[in-house]
Amino acid sequence: MRCPFCAHDDSQVKDSRPTEDNTAIRRRRQCESCGARFTTFERIQLREIVVVKRGEVREPFERAKLEKSVALACRKRGIAQERLDQLVSGVQRQIETMGESEVPAAAIGEMVMEGLRQLDSVAYIRFASVYREFSEARDFEEFAGTVRDVGQG
Repeated sequence: MRCPFCAHDDSQVKDSRPTEDNTAIRRRRQCESCGARFTTFERIQLREIVVVKRGEVREPFERAKLEKSVALACRKRGIAQERLDQLVSGVQRQIETMGESEVPAAAIGEMVMEGLRQLDSVAYIRFASVYREFSEARDFEEFAGTVRDVGQG
């Protein structure tokens, strides 16, 4: 594993343990060159997934992008990181168990929206505003009206 501090190729594993939701292995490592310590996460990947975006553009699925978009939607909402990780892991499992090597970005967006709808209504609206490309206040009003029916707060 390459050191993030000095880019040396070798590091030594000092400690390994499963994450709280048992979807990854957390490893504490120490660089053999500079001695810096860092953490890595090892996750199971069932198959290579390609995301088909608008305009038929294809790119490899990246969990980090999914984590970033969920974190952005949930920013300053007081939601525990563990719950965000569970949401992202759940979406990733759904994608991997679909049995398809290519997954439309729209399908992933809908999975994230469903997870956020159950987690936090404000985060759900934030994500929807970008995903559904809200362009004016009326779009927010109409969408928020549908959220009230869900009973989230």
